[in-house]
Amino acid sequence: MENFYIEGSTYIPRIDFNAETSVLEIEGESYHEYTLEFFQPVFEWLEEYLDEPGKDVTFNFKMTYFNTSSSRRFLEILNMLEEYQEDKEGNVTINWYYEESDIDMLESGEEYKEDVELDFNLIPYTPKVV
Repeated sequence: MENFYIEGSTYIPRIDFNAETSVLEIEGESYHEYTLEFFQPVFEWLEEYLDEPGKDVTFNFKMTYFNTSSSRRFLEILNMLEEYQEDKEGNVTINWYYEESDIDMLESGEEYKEDVELDFNLIPYTPKVV
């Protein structure tokens, strides 16, 4: 299976799904209007990728900002991963990275953690000074 990649830009997160390493990552900002259309190929790729049982999957969220519509898509992704773990003997780890001073992003991670039955890590980081 081929990897899936979308370069991030304003409003659009970078998406880097590596089928070989099973490390899937979404990073950046996500606040454009048409999230359903944007995330549709993401869901299609995930559906195909999660068709094979028994994988060890690491999913990294490294978001700096996202809107409510993107939030719904993230929950759909988490639900897909939870279903994969339950029904296809997968082992899924979620790493939710947040800037250590960003309380909103921490709380978002905490809410997602409560919504799913997955190994869910909340990982603070210090932003790089440029």
